[in-house]
Amino acid sequence: GPNTGGMGVYSPVPIVTDEEMAAMVAIMEKTAAATAVAPFTSDYRGTLYGGFMLTPEGPKIVEFNVRFGDPETQVVLPRLESDLVEVMLAVAEGRPEDVQLEWSDDWAVSVVLASEGYPGSYEKGKVITGIADAEAMENVTVYHAGTAVVDGQLVTNGGRVLAVTALGDTFENARNLAYEACEKIDFEGKTLRHDIGLRALRGRDAWDA
Repeated sequence: GPNTGGMGVYSPVPIVTDEEMAAMVAIMEKTAAATAVAPFTSDYRGTLYGGFMLTPEGPKIVEFNVRFGDPETQVVLPRLESDLVEVMLAVAEGRPEDVQLEWSDDWAVSVVLASEGYPGSYEKGKVITGIADAEAMENVTVYHAGTAVVDGQLVTNGGRVLAVTALGDTFENARNLAYEACEKIDFEGKTLRHDIGLRALRGRDAWDA
């Protein structure tokens, strides 16, 4: 089918084993170390994002980016309990020993609201309502991706319009809350996937069905 950007994401990923996580960490550490070796000797400091795919042979890297992933970041940073500014400042100033990352035990699920027709042609300028109602819900945050303000009104201005993120004490609760918040937001042509995290709820065997 058509290749879209991310339409939903969750953190942590409940079906990943400890061994698979260790393999991915090892790949990322090896890659980060390589940035200090010729010809990459520019003292790179910043974000290194690795996109992985699970295969029968284990995790395989699909892409690297030197930026935060979208929408992946919108379920990772809400679980970060450390001060992000302090972490980024320590990285920029070359103080890795001062980076201490503390993570919440909460689960996070984010669902993307897209324009009708995406990733093909789609119309812009559709008035968006209900964001305040969604964000009034406890543990819900709405991130803007393809929006604009025109004549004082918030309107759609891209294919992927909003990412609705919810935190919960269980994966199922976070997922249910995210979809409940999505229902409060409306614009003409609002499109979303209703199966984000569904297979993860069923466990690892769901990928083999």
